[in-house]
Amino acid sequence: MSVSAISSVIIAHVTSNGARRSLSRRQNPPSARRSLPRHARGSDSPLRLGVTSSTRESNARLGCRSRVAVCASSSEDGADVAGNARTEAGSARGADGEVEESPEESLECVLVGTDVACVLSEDEGDPLDGAKETRDDDSTSSILAALGGVALVSPFFLWGTSMVAMKEVLPATSPLFVASVRLVPAGAVLVAWAASKGRPMPSGGMAWLAIAIFALVDGTAFQGCLAEGLQRTSAGLGSVIIDSQPLTVAVLAAIIYGESLAPAGVFGLFLGIVGLLMLELPKEALAQIGGGDLGGALAAVTAGVDDGGGIWDSGEWWMLLAAQSMAVGTVMVRWVCKYVDPVMATGWHMALGGVPLLAYSIATEPGVYENLDKLTAGDVCGLMYTSLLGSALAYGAFFYFASKGSLTKLSSLTFLTPMFAALFGYLLLGETLDEIQLAGAAVTIVGIYLVNTRASEGQEEKEA
Repeated sequence: MSVSAISSVIIAHVTSNGARRSLSRRQNPPSARRSLPRHARGSDSPLRLGVTSSTRESNARLGCRSRVAVCASSSEDGADVAGNARTEAGSARGADGEVEESPEESLECVLVGTDVACVLSEDEGDPLDGAKETRDDDSTSSILAALGGVALVSPFFLWGTSMVAMKEVLPATSPLFVASVRLVPAGAVLVAWAASKGRPMPSGGMAWLAIAIFALVDGTAFQGCLAEGLQRTSAGLGSVIIDSQPLTVAVLAAIIYGESLAPAGVFGLFLGIVGLLMLELPKEALAQIGGGDLGGALAAVTAGVDDGGGIWDSGEWWMLLAAQSMAVGTVMVRWVCKYVDPVMATGWHMALGGVPLLAYSIATEPGVYENLDKLTAGDVCGLMYTSLLGSALAYGAFFYFASKGSLTKLSSLTFLTPMFAALFGYLLLGETLDEIQLAGAAVTIVGIYLVNTRASEGQEEKEA
């Protein structure tokens, strides 16, 4: 029997998984090659087919690899014959002719006369290949985690930079006008985008009722109170009051959804508020707080602001109402999303919530609309940035994440908003950024870290 005929028989056995395994386990025990008696070989020169992992150097010389390659050599005619039998898992031959295969099994056969004895052995593959695949998987996971972190922080970055844009627009318009422009066009754009992506429109009485309540609380009440508060209080104190709403979110989420914070998380919220005070309040007010004179600190903060006579003339009261409105809206989004798609709910609540504000602005601020033609290109760009990115994109992302994860942890990232506002105010508007503000930013970051990474340790240990 010729070498080529025997190679064909062996190749046929290798490419059949069932036959190959049967040959390995029943006809060819590991001792089959060693059990052949010397006299059985006679004058015939044994023909050895195949290799195992112990003969890798031979494989390299013959151009075969140990997995499923079948190599034949005969001393009768002094010729070397190499044949490759590949399983259905497949081998890839490169441009240089080298066979590259995935880790498989190796077949070793010995031929004496017309009898063939074969041993099928496992090849565990190259451990370096497995390590490389693990590194690739880890690298992909790290990239995805980084992108997820960027997406999670993006609403607060957009809100902070929108504050910088609004500072240039507000003197030429009014807070109420800017609030209505932030909501109505942005909501319409977000609804149109969601519809183009095939997201379902609200359907049924409960869906529209949920949207209406959501629009009233987080659209009309929040933006309206914010607009009124900005006209009656200082920007620093107003920002501190608005961005303290994670405290309310934490309390409401614990009552309604059972979210809990470990002591480290509670301390993180406290550090967030301290960082906000350091970022937003003037040095004089901070000195008064450090000395225990809260009245003097409040006087330093509100200096130059007409505080009027009643509570409804207090800018701090309006800002507090705005903060609570946003906190309630953040917590209720889970209930709203039981009936409406999160993106659709965000778009519709902005569009509908902005309509009363726009109507009130037109009725009470006719001068603003008479002077719209005097807005500069920079003012128009600022309004577009505030509406499309600072509202449509930012609120869409925020409420989407709010419908999926921990409300307390997400809301704690609100502490980043004044940080971005201070940073870009310094870079773009030439505003000051002193050592106390930098220290406040560091304290805020530590607080956010505690809320988002250490907040649930106590709960996890309790569950364990």
